[in-house]
Amino acid sequence: MTEVLRSDTDGRVATLTLSRPERRNAIDRELNEVLLAELDRLSGDDAISVIVLRGSEGSFSVGGDLEAGAGGGVDTGIPEQLVSSLRGAMRTAQRLRDVPQVTIAAIDGPCAGAGLSWACACDLRYASYRSRFSTAFVDAGVSGDFGGTWTLPRIVGPAKARELYLLGDRFGADEARTMGLVSDVFPTDDFDEKVAEVAGRLAAKAPLALRAVKANLNDADRLSFSEALDREAERHVRCAFTADAAEAAAAFLGKREPRFEGR
Repeated sequence: MTEVLRSDTDGRVATLTLSRPERRNAIDRELNEVLLAELDRLSGDDAISVIVLRGSEGSFSVGGDLEAGAGGGVDTGIPEQLVSSLRGAMRTAQRLRDVPQVTIAAIDGPCAGAGLSWACACDLRYASYRSRFSTAFVDAGVSGDFGGTWTLPRIVGPAKARELYLLGDRFGADEARTMGLVSDVFPTDDFDEKVAEVAGRLAAKAPLALRAVKANLNDADRLSFSEALDREAERHVRCAFTADAAEAAAAFLGKREPRFEGR
């Protein structure tokens, strides 16, 4: 769709490819704004069930482009104004988390700083064996942005997240899988195919149920148990009255694969 971000659709799967390979897909103002706009557009598309975020040419993203002002629109000026500017730029992480579709970070190559924060804002993460990770912020003399200090502890646990942020050590794909940062690691040569298989499995499921499950999981981070039960009950009953639920029952009884239509 632009020089810095490609958007492709295959059935119910949209793939967004960060395309600044000369900067290892570092995040500058343009990339950030274009990604946000495309996530906004896709969030309203009921025909899309899965969004895959990936990098181009052997990198996911090395984080904010320091030569371009840290990627989030932070340049020079009054600190108070820059706080507001950065907070606005960080809406990409919020959008990755809040879009109704399931989001997958397909991590092939370096994934650091704000790039890691973007990956952590996604619902699922998969890596190739050549992937390398780092929070990177403390070694750059900054404290971190794009929500990583909120999402990473919820993925790998608070103690491990503190270690990763405070020490800033680099680690590989196997360690990322061991700590639970990524769900699986695939051979580099087969990486795109393997991620596409996962996305295809998700896209074949009942779209309304997928969205309801994601909404339940997001609510669980901010609601009390009693409030979460209220939301679960409401969404479960609404899903039970859909045509997709009826199709699931008919397919089970007929010993065939269901054909969901998202209604």
